Amino acid sequence: MFKFKIHLKLYILLYFFSFTNLAFSQSAFTNFLKPSDSLNIPRRNLVIATEGSIFAVGIVQLNKIFDNGKYNSGWNIVFDNSESLQIDKTAHVFTSYQIGNVSYNLLNWSGVSEKNKLIFGAGMGFMFLSTVELVDGFSKNHDASFGDILANAAGTSLFVFQNLLWKEQRIVPKISLHSDRFMSTNMKFVKSQVESDFNDETFWLSFNLQSFLKRSRIPKCLNIALGYGVEKVSMVDSNPYRQIYLSLDIDFTKIETKSHLLKTLFSIFNCIKVPAPTLEFTRNSQLKGYFIYF
Repeated sequence: MFKFKIHLKLYILLYFFSFTNLAFSQSAFTNFLKPSDSLNIPRRNLVIATEGSIFAVGIVQLNKIFDNGKYNSGWNIVFDNSESLQIDKTAHVFTSYQIGNVSYNLLNWSGVSEKNKLIFGAGMGFMFLSTVELVDGFSKNHDASFGDILANAAGTSLFVFQNLLWKEQRIVPKISLHSDRFMSTNMKFVKSQVESDFNDETFWLSFNLQSFLKRSRIPKCLNIALGYGVEKVSMVDSNPYRQIYLSLDIDFTKIETKSHLLKTLFSIFNCIKVPAPTLEFTRNSQLKGYFIYF
């Protein structure tokens, strides 16, 4: 069962970068955002302190919201890969990858070595989400999920292996939302609302074409994206089904600019799939076309 709020992930991404919104002059601000060529100890310590705080507060708050302090004396793990048509596992892959991506880039900004960026940066998504999962094993209301832990590992591995193989990220997990509802501020209803929002979320693997076809004249920022969504997974007496999408996308990190501010913003928003013309393949071999799909 998917217990980590996917919407909270987007807030975490922005929070990671919140300390960049300081009152600097334009030149000082630009220098602040520029990655360090060598180890910058104050920056590294700032990143460690920020991530450590988010890690600790996140673990406490997530379990407080979902369990109200009710725990078993024992620990339990389940195999729930058949639930929700695996959309929850897809969400874990996306979240683990993106948290690791942000953490890696922050350590890169600090001038940390490539080895440590991959271990302590890219691995942050797996460490955080899996810690949440292991704590859930003691809950009276939830269980630890072996499938969720595997999905966390898959998201982290996708980032690490691409860096080792290609020295770049050619395949990026993304998300798109088409819900017209706002999240409830009542914590009692957050979990049920998040699970029902799976019907409004599409998860994508966005492939950068020029990275695979180096000699082509394809624009560097043009991607093709393969999406996965579901319908009716949280409805009683319903017949849930899968949705497969094919669409165009933009890799914002491939847009050439000398502005470190724009590079930072592009990196943040690159987790979101841009609205674009899309084909949908659904049950009974039905094919739908969208001029713009969110």
